[in-house]
Amino acid sequence: MTEILIGDFLLVLYIFLRVIAMIIAAPVLGHNSIPAVARIFLSFVIAYIAFLTLDKSKIIIDVNLVSIIVNSAREIITGLIMGFTLNFIFYGISYAGHLIGYDMGLMFSEVLNPMQDIQNNVVGEIIFYLSMMIFLLINGHHHIISAVVASFKLVPIAKFTVTQPLISLIVKLSFAVFTIAMKIAAPIVVSYFLIHIAEGIIARVIPNIQIFFITQPAKIGLGLMFLSILIPIYFYTIKNLLNNYEYQLSEMIRAMSV
Repeated sequence: MTEILIGDFLLVLYIFLRVIAMIIAAPVLGHNSIPAVARIFLSFVIAYIAFLTLDKSKIIIDVNLVSIIVNSAREIITGLIMGFTLNFIFYGISYAGHLIGYDMGLMFSEVLNPMQDIQNNVVGEIIFYLSMMIFLLINGHHHIISAVVASFKLVPIAKFTVTQPLISLIVKLSFAVFTIAMKIAAPIVVSYFLIHIAEGIIARVIPNIQIFFITQPAKIGLGLMFLSILIPIYFYTIKNLLNNYEYQLSEMIRAMSV
């Protein structure tokens, strides 16, 4: 009876470690504005529900100190990988906003991004928080919870190993950061590239003109006009990117189960 209780306790512990590691590393749920007590309580509830749904007859747990430490580390790494790689979409969106704000001349008007713990310009923050609102509207946080529960069937407790498909997928998703950023920022970046060419021509033709003081207010005004026109397109693009969120999450779990 004692061995059964210890085995169940360790099983709940391993499940809890994977769940809380993913929640801490995942977007939105890992935001610093969410209290740590709330995240721990949510992780415990999800772990208990997952424990009740697992087929415990196929799970063998070694009750010794070394195995407990090694298996705990495996579960934490599993959760961190699943949660952290899902941030790549938000990194790309944030970087796109940074490129747009830089071209608009707002590189000095930076604010703190508490979720990513970085400095970003105002435009980048607006687009980033727009993506977070879209993420909540499409129930992306539900996908995170359902995926971590489903992962226990494909990636059994204490069975995680680093595989070649997993490494290839992480590299692919990390490279997608720049692809996403350029897709979102391309219309405005190209427009400002033409404006910079016009600045160079004017400065060359009329050397005495203070081109910077003339074009800087115009850049900000044009940037705001471009953003107001492109907001519906950005909304549609970001929504499609986040809709692929569930597919990427399942693809990541399958890669970890190989």
